[in-house]
Amino acid sequence: MKNIIALGGSNSKNSINKTLAVYTANKVENTTVQVVDLNEYELPLYGVDFETEHGIPENAKQLNNLITSTDGFVIALAEHNGSYTASFKNTLDWLSRIDMKVWKDKPMLLLATSPGGRGGKTVLESAKSYFPYLGGTVIADFSLPNYYDSFVENEITNVEFKEELSEKIQLFEQHLNS
Repeated sequence: MKNIIALGGSNSKNSINKTLAVYTANKVENTTVQVVDLNEYELPLYGVDFETEHGIPENAKQLNNLITSTDGFVIALAEHNGSYTASFKNTLDWLSRIDMKVWKDKPMLLLATSPGGRGGKTVLESAKSYFPYLGGTVIADFSLPNYYDSFVENEITNVEFKEELSEKIQLFEQHLNS
């Protein structure tokens, strides 16, 4: 049995990306899912002066330990103005001060969704190119556009999107178990 982390790249209490990450992670077979809520790992705004004066915050160390102990990631990224949310980027900044290989060369399934028709594709493309520098092994990615029409009663309603996500989950499972 493998352990995976489901993470929504937002600090919104009602994050649609966290919902998508948890939904997807729970479809990965033979795994236990640890849901990571960024609100449980609140961090001060990263700055070299803060780090010099106070060191690495305990929440960053705890999250790094959790990342170290997992076998893979299902991460759904919220998009703010075409990029990562401030809370997610700040978390990455702190984690990279502990270990530049934030993701520890473990497999990841990247997701994004939004209420709009692009489904967070801009932030998804950014993560696909940036995460390998942070030790991310991106196995597959999936974008779900028009979230409120495409995800109803905790289920993807569009058959094509549902099949596409299922294929991506299977790829992730293969790499997770290899």
